[in-house]
Amino acid sequence: MPFESLTGRLNQAFKNITGRGKLTEKNMNDMLKEVRMSLLEADVNYNVVKDFISNIKVKALGTEVMNSLNPGQMVVKIVHDEIVALLGTSEEAIRYREHGITTVMMVGLQGTGKTTAAAKIANVMVKKQNRKPLLVACDVVRPAAIEQLKTLGDSIGVEVFTLGVETKALETAQKGYAYALENGYDTVLFDTAGRLHIDEELMQELADIKAAIHPDEILLTVDAMTGQDIVNVAQSFHELLDVSGLVLTKLDGDARGGGILSVRAITQVPVKFVGLGEKIDDLDIFYPQRMADRILGMGDIMTLVEQAQEKMDLEAGEKSAKRMMSGQFTLEDMLEQFRQIKRMGSLGGMMKLIPGMGQIASQMNEAKTENEMKHMEAIILSMTLEERRDPSILRASRKNRIAKGAGVKVVEVNQMLNKYEKMKQMMKQVSAMAKGGKMPNMGALKGGSKFKGFGRGRRGF
Repeated sequence: MPFESLTGRLNQAFKNITGRGKLTEKNMNDMLKEVRMSLLEADVNYNVVKDFISNIKVKALGTEVMNSLNPGQMVVKIVHDEIVALLGTSEEAIRYREHGITTVMMVGLQGTGKTTAAAKIANVMVKKQNRKPLLVACDVVRPAAIEQLKTLGDSIGVEVFTLGVETKALETAQKGYAYALENGYDTVLFDTAGRLHIDEELMQELADIKAAIHPDEILLTVDAMTGQDIVNVAQSFHELLDVSGLVLTKLDGDARGGGILSVRAITQVPVKFVGLGEKIDDLDIFYPQRMADRILGMGDIMTLVEQAQEKMDLEAGEKSAKRMMSGQFTLEDMLEQFRQIKRMGSLGGMMKLIPGMGQIASQMNEAKTENEMKHMEAIILSMTLEERRDPSILRASRKNRIAKGAGVKVVEVNQMLNKYEKMKQMMKQVSAMAKGGKMPNMGALKGGSKFKGFGRGRRGF
């Protein structure tokens, strides 16, 4: 995952300064040296790093910080704010027209995930923004791109307009727009062709389409795996097309992540969407504040809450929670918990969104943990309804049958039952605490607005 090394290095640098009672120019310089090296190793542009460090030093050595009760925490806040400034102080949304059709032109080099990104953005528009988008397949150079877009469109219930590979991209774009007008669409995304490199033919085709459809947005798809070359690609496209935003893909890959910290500062083109996986739902609006929190290892509670609201079966979860709080916890409840976790995606990725859990997530063997959960789920599913509700009836013969049905050994069935008993005991303790009034009122956390700034108090922000 990106930023893991950067997060670790930055946190180490902060430890060396937050434990000091007094801030001096020497310990400040030692910390800044560590921050500088961590950013350069993360593939952040040298000039961006130079300005970044200079800004921090000026602000950190000011009178207000030097004389504060906790100067170390003040420095962490300054670094956090400077990272936000690099990424953009607020999210940059699609500029939708108040009246008429909003047109979005998707551009980028071949292999950056542009076609998939177009469908993912359409998915966000449908699910989160109440839009009615049309996808127009203008990539007639690569026949597979049209079929790919149609398959993706079908999976999210969004129509794809195409005239096939025999029709020129410009004509497809013009007729696609006319089709959208006739059929009541409010947004059109044009998936244009890419090349392995920037060439005159590609740019002329894109310029012709731009002149014909007058797009409200031109979104450039860039691959996080390309490192600092993101900046060069963004600059080239921006000079020729006046790009309005970036879509950063493959941020879940083996990228060091430095490109995302460089591109905004150099090109002044904002990141509007970020892709964190291959699934159609694994792309979202880019929030600079949240990304800064994650880079500094502070988690991302808002994203975790939103993912839970979108992916979890909240009704089933609430029923299960009520049962547990009343002291009831069966193997059926345990099975429901596993299913809810699976809906949220990667266990490690979910843990990294929880404040203070990032380091634990990076140290755990995620594949082993998820494999154990699969085995436990298979064991429970091999039981009868009666056995799930009352595991005390399980004897050797039943356990043998369950083990065979789940494809595991009897010892694993016993281990799962031991874990269940421990969880059941823990739930009883939680229930007792709740009844005794010792638990916090979680109801106060309902509603997205309650979470604003939730992840920032840990360091005194």
